[in-house]
Parts: sequence; C-alpha cells; structure tokens
Amino acid sequence: MTDTSPGSPGWASRIRELSEVEPSPRRAALFRVADAIRVVLHRMVQSSAPNEVIEAAAADLEAVADRFKEYANKSIYEGFAESANAGEPLGFFDHSPMLGRANPLAPPINLWLEGDHMVGTATFGAAYEGPPGCVHGGYIAAAFDEVLGSTQSLSGSPGMTGRLIVNYRSPTPLETELRFVGWLERVEGRKIFTRGELWAGDRLCAESEGLFISIQPGKFAELKDERDRRAVGDEVEGSA
Repeated sequence: MTDTSPGSPGWASRIRELSEVEPSPRRAALFRVADAIRVVLHRMVQSSAPNEVIEAAAADLEAVADRFKEYANKSIYEGFAESANAGEPLGFFDHSPMLGRANPLAPPINLWLEGDHMVGTATFGAAYEGPPGCVHGGYIAAAFDEVLGSTQSLSGSPGMTGRLIVNYRSPTPLETELRFVGWLERVEGRKIFTRGELWAGDRLCAESEGLFISIQPGKFAELKDERDRRAVGDEVEGSA
C-alpha cells in the first residue's frame, strides 16, 4: 500500500492523479459551494452595497449555515486512508486551506509535478489583499509552506515544516495568475531542504527556503488519533 498522506513519498503522485480524476457528483457540488463562497468573500470586502442589501445577505447566509448544522462535523483527514485505497483523491486534497477546491479559504493553488520540480498556479482575489492591490505577505508564506511541503515529498521521506524563510522581492499582484516553483535542494539525515520561487509573469515576487524534518512512520496517524481524542473530549464536555 502506498502512503499518500500529506508530505509522504506518495504525495506528489497523488497530486498528479487529482487533475486526472473526474469529480463525483458530491465533490462537484462541494466545489460549487466553495466557489460561490469565494465570490461572496471577494465581493464583500470591497462592496459599496447599502445596508439593506448587506442585511439581506446576512440572513441568506445564516439560512445556508443552518442547512449544515444537523450534520456531523468531520476533520479534513476523515476518510483520507479509505479514499486513497479506493483510488479517489478526497480528504486533504479537496479541503486543504491552500489547495482545496472544496475549501473556500483556499485560493486554491493548482499543483502538479514537472520533472523534479513542483509547480503551482493560483490567483488571489480581493479577500487576500495586504498592501493596496497586492497579496498579503502572510498568505504568500502559507502558500509557500504548502508548495514546499509537497516538494519535500520528492525526497521519499515524510516530513513536517521545521523552518520556513520567505524573501519578498517585489509586490505580488492580486487578480493575476501567479506561478510557484519548488525544488528539492538536498537531504541531510532527517533534514530535508527545499527552495521555491513565486512569479507574476516574468517578475520574481518572492523566494522561499523550507526545512522539513522527516518523521517516523506512523507519526501522522498518531497526530490524527490525538486530534480525535481531543474532539471526543470536547463532545463529552459539551454534553455535560
């Protein structure tokens, strides 16, 4: 069985498969919901709508939120192993805060493997604005963490972020297709060194260095089990 958990050796191949799989009706519906929420987010932060329009939108969104209320909350990792075994890339890929088409917080980043480089494209809308007309630096750092986190999987060793350095070279524009490139630099024992660049056309916007520390097999599962135990404890406390 190939491990396809985030950061694992099979992570890069799973990303490649993601672009080749026709989404199921459920996934397609989730994508529609997330896309609609993204539009709301980007339009809302710059809206000049009058108060009555804003009040009506709030009521509509509260009604939408109520539709999901009765259904159990699940982690983005729930069902990850099952979906990997079934050959359908769900779980983290769809709901990642940076890659996830079904996560309205994600731009999302479209990521794939080109030779020995991880390449990604993304367009950041108005909700990501920092300096006027530019992407907030914190989102750029988060995007690099995701891109280089996928890049380090090329080492063949699962790893977690140990250090991330971002050098901002020029303003990163909003509403522009951006291109990320990440590559594996070297491996020293458990340390995995990666580098990446962010481009807007032919202009370099930022560079990044990522250090990842390989983890022991099963550590990812341990983290998930601990998260599940906390969730059960919160449910018990909430029902007391």
